[in-house]
Amino acid sequence: MARLAAFDMDGTLLLPTHQLGSETLASLHALHQRNVTLTFATGRHLHDMQALRDQFTLPAWLITGNGTRIHDPAGKQLYGCDLPPAVAEEALHRHWQTPASVHVFNDEGWFTDKPLPGMLEAHAMSGFHYQLRDLRRMPAHKVTKICFIAPHAMLLALKSELVQALGDRANICFSAWDCLEVLPVGCHKGAALARLCQHLSLTLAECMAFGDAMNDREMLEQVGKGFIMANAMHQLKASLPHLPVIGHCETQAVSHYLNHWMTTPHLAYSPEC
Repeated sequence: MARLAAFDMDGTLLLPTHQLGSETLASLHALHQRNVTLTFATGRHLHDMQALRDQFTLPAWLITGNGTRIHDPAGKQLYGCDLPPAVAEEALHRHWQTPASVHVFNDEGWFTDKPLPGMLEAHAMSGFHYQLRDLRRMPAHKVTKICFIAPHAMLLALKSELVQALGDRANICFSAWDCLEVLPVGCHKGAALARLCQHLSLTLAECMAFGDAMNDREMLEQVGKGFIMANAMHQLKASLPHLPVIGHCETQAVSHYLNHWMTTPHLAYSPEC
């Protein structure tokens, strides 16, 4: 019996329009009524997720910045981790052979150096937005993560550069097909969920989790029940071939599975039903 449910947001819980479907919201409220602890585990910023949680009116724990922060439903921080300043400095100021846009995150917000209005569509519900800043003047201390946005093929080449330069001083991971992130070592959703479970006196075996990208891998492989979206990155499906693949986020597949789990758990689950 799962006592905690952890959900990635974009590509998993949210529709492709980055909105929360009404069926999904109803299923989350039903899950809460069954005393299942809700956790949103996402690459999004805390400010972004606090606004969404308030709209959903759900008392959920927040794992944000891909595991760099954990906050309780009242907003109190349980855990925080930043990039070492030397790593942030190198990632920010070294010349990389890429046209990718660069995005810096810290507790104050999201910073980039060029207007990218198309990226704000994903944050229409919360109103969260980037702040334009000369990244060359950004302080390297207290940086939670650095993101590079570009087509996937370009990011694959950049990842090789980053790995060669940063080695084991950073966790370099795809959080989406077009988003490559530089995170603190050992910092990911799986580690954050393990810390949260310890705080709540739960085991990872008592958790279920849903995700679609490589930044969900550790979380999905550690929990008692991990589920991969049909629209997930093929790398995630290949790395966790033993986990079930449910439906697409556009059909609110998480809600479909939760309704099955809450009403007919004794029956085999079929995403096509």
